[in-house]
This record gives sequence, structure tokens and C-alpha cells, in this order.
Amino acid sequence: MREEENKRSSQSSSVKRFFKKRWVFPAIYIASAAIILTGVLWYQSSSSNTNKFDYKATDLSGKKNNAPAVEVNKSIENFKMPVANADDAVVKTKFYDFTGKAADQESALVFYNNTYVPNTGIDITEKKGESFDVTASLSGTVTRVEEDATLGNVIEIEHDKGIVTQYSSVKDIQVKVGDQVKQDQVIAKAGQSLFNEKAGTHVHFEIRKDGVAVNPTNYFEKSLSTLQEDTLTNDSKESSKTPDVKQDQQKIEDPATDDSTNSKDKSNS
Repeated sequence: MREEENKRSSQSSSVKRFFKKRWVFPAIYIASAAIILTGVLWYQSSSSNTNKFDYKATDLSGKKNNAPAVEVNKSIENFKMPVANADDAVVKTKFYDFTGKAADQESALVFYNNTYVPNTGIDITEKKGESFDVTASLSGTVTRVEEDATLGNVIEIEHDKGIVTQYSSVKDIQVKVGDQVKQDQVIAKAGQSLFNEKAGTHVHFEIRKDGVAVNPTNYFEKSLSTLQEDTLTNDSKESSKTPDVKQDQQKIEDPATDDSTNSKDKSNS
């Protein structure tokens, strides 16, 4: 009996001496951690095999993505008056609105080549009548730069499919076809045109949707999406065609010419 007790006490004391050694507990911790980590890695490798699901990554660097990039600034920009200093700008000739008041329609007629033509944009001048910087109303791509003696040179900028802004009666053009321009970027200087000599030094500004001119003043400080969502009326479509027809169509005769003709007829009678 005493021998068994002596053996037990001897074993107990040996175990105690073993665990009193400094390296025992760190070794146990390291071994336990190694076993746990090995188990976790084995479980992940066996349960998360993505090859069998044929996943296709779309957000990896270096992956080619053919989807067109969307310019975020485009969606938050609003149409602006195409001048560097809007406080000094004056709308000399308004847009001809077929649904507008008679007085407004009369002031929106341009007399050219003995014919009154409805204005398809607005003619902007500076208060002092001097030349001024013409700026991009909205960010976009230059799609047209053309010398035109009648209109006084033309710049066209595309902002989205079917939506463009047009700037004519300009000089000292600073952009070319294919240029990416930012809103408020100077693209030219205001000049003069034969089409509207009465306006003096000015820029003729148009906003067009699918080739149809709309009233620019209706869209200043409004986003591109507003124009995209608007439905064009038949009158708007008709107004955009008027300047392109032959002179003998849709004329509005000069009242002064009519008066002189009537007076001649009376004198002859």
C-alpha cells in the first residue's frame, strides 16, 4: 500500500516539476495555435473552391472592361450662359417661341436678306458692346469647328447622344474637333456675323436635341437630364427648320417694304 502511495506521490511531483519549467506553457500554446490554424486553412481550402462555380471577376485590376465610362460631372452640371461674366451679359435677340406672346415673337425675328427669320437661339452681347470670352455651357466633346462668313464661324459641342450646344458669330477659336472641353472653359471670343449684323459683337448660342433647337433660357441652371426627359413639341421642331428653308418659303415680309409698295400703288392709281 505504501509502495503505491509512494509511486503516486512520485509521479505527481514529477508532473509538477515538468510544468514548472519555463518553456512548457509557451510550447503548449504554440503547438495548440499551429493545430488550430492548420485546421482552419484545411477547412477553407476544401469548402471555398470557386473554380467549380466558374466565377468571373469584374473588379480585378488589369481586367479589361469594355463598358463605357460614365462621366460623373456630366450628370451634376447645369447648363450655363456661355460667357465668362454673366453679370455683364445681355440677351440682344431672344429665341423665337411659336407659343409665345406676339411682342416676344416680334423681338425674336432676325432680318436677313430682306426676310424676317425666327431666331433659333439667343444672341448674347456685353453691356459695353465689346468682345468677350465665350465659354462652354457644359462639358463635352467638340464635334464641329467651321468657318462661316454668314454665321460668323461655328463651334459645336456634343454633351450626350443627340444633345449639342452650338456657338456661332465667334472669332479667335481656341478648340478643335475632338477636344474634350470642360464647363466654363474659354473656347473663343465673341465676334460679328452677316446673319444678324444688328446684334453687333455677340455670340449666337443654341441648344439642340436630336437636331431640334430649344429655348436656351428654359434650360439655364438645369441639368442635362431635364432636357433628355422633356418632350419636344411640333412647334419646336418647326422652329428649328425655318432657317434652312429657301428664301421664298415661310417668309415674313418687311413691313417697311410693304408700306413703300402700297404707297407706290396708291400714287400710280
